[in-house]
Amino acid sequence: MNGENIPLAERIRPHSLDTFVGQDHLVGKKGILRKIIASNTIPSMIFWGPPGVGKTTLANIIANQVKAPFYAVSAINAGVKDIREIIQKSKGFQNAILFIDEIHRFNKSQQDALLGAVEKGIIKLIGATTENPSFEVNSALLSRCQVYTLKHLNAEDLKKLISLALSQDKQLSSLKINIKEYDALFELSGGDARKVLNLLELVVNNISSQTKTITNKVVKEIAQQNPTIYDKKGDMHYDIISAFIKSIRGSDPNAAVYWLARMIEGGEDPKFIARRLLILASEDIGNANPTAIIMANNCFQAVNVIGYPEARITLSQTTIYLAASAKSNASYEAINHAQRSVKENPNLPVPLHLRGAYTKLNKDLGYGKNYKYAHSYDRNFVEQEFMPDKIKGTTFYQPNNNPREQEIQTKLKQLWKNKYKY
Repeated sequence: MNGENIPLAERIRPHSLDTFVGQDHLVGKKGILRKIIASNTIPSMIFWGPPGVGKTTLANIIANQVKAPFYAVSAINAGVKDIREIIQKSKGFQNAILFIDEIHRFNKSQQDALLGAVEKGIIKLIGATTENPSFEVNSALLSRCQVYTLKHLNAEDLKKLISLALSQDKQLSSLKINIKEYDALFELSGGDARKVLNLLELVVNNISSQTKTITNKVVKEIAQQNPTIYDKKGDMHYDIISAFIKSIRGSDPNAAVYWLARMIEGGEDPKFIARRLLILASEDIGNANPTAIIMANNCFQAVNVIGYPEARITLSQTTIYLAASAKSNASYEAINHAQRSVKENPNLPVPLHLRGAYTKLNKDLGYGKNYKYAHSYDRNFVEQEFMPDKIKGTTFYQPNNNPREQEIQTKLKQLWKNKYKY
């Protein structure tokens, strides 16, 4: 391929950890991947993270650093036959690495074909996925792999990446480029290294003046004129699911079903859509309508059973139901608040009366003493302390202003009177 036609992101792809940008928790001085490479003992692993954060690059770097034979396939177009051929080739080498991009797209039988070779050490598997591997990689294979989570690049990472591109790329370094503002580049890339580099190149190529001055206004104007830059598998995937979720959260069933249609027509995995609906049913609806999570769970089960094309009807029904439902994020906020409290006070003791008196010693120490059994009292309730002393009276759950949660709030006020701030 002519060098001029190779995308910028590919032209400056790093070949060592020293030039890799981002993921300091994995590749920094104390990062686990740096230690693994230094020890030359590569385990099978899964890289889980959004597009454009370095999953493929890290796999290549690992193979280069340990000088291992490297085979790369995409789960989109590879099958069991391809995998078996690679396994057969790998038997003549030590520590051969098989990299499978989008491993979540392999079905169970395709994943099972890897098990024996991974277990016997014939290959070291490196899988890359944008989906939670707990859902998409079967448990037998997952148990034989280490899972490492990669994160979106932050503004500092993106700025460093742009700086490297301007100084190291032969094409860009020969031009006079003046970046006055970075915000639009960062905003439109969304923490995706490939996106920010492709956008930078697009902007530079569309500025006709000899000195190419880049501002937020210039970036947005050029990006709007060239929307296809974001129409890539993996990138648009995240933009559309975001629009889909926000439309449901915003109670707009028409917009929600439009974005659903976009995903279906684009070949999106129906299980991916159904999982997002299941999460939304708790995060954005919760106790405002407890039936929502039942609908979403039934949708997920139905999608697994029937698949496309009929699954589109179930997805549509559930999408419209959730979009038209009353909304509440109170459960989501409650667990966030509670987790923050746990992090601030990680080891608060359990009150003695709430501890289990399972042994004579525990009973002698007062475990379970003075505990009041709620069902022995009127209305199956008796006031007692269930919190550690340091945080007693803390209100984690605040019902939202919708009919069902107002009923919950009224009941809790009656039970707890002035103890909690409802």
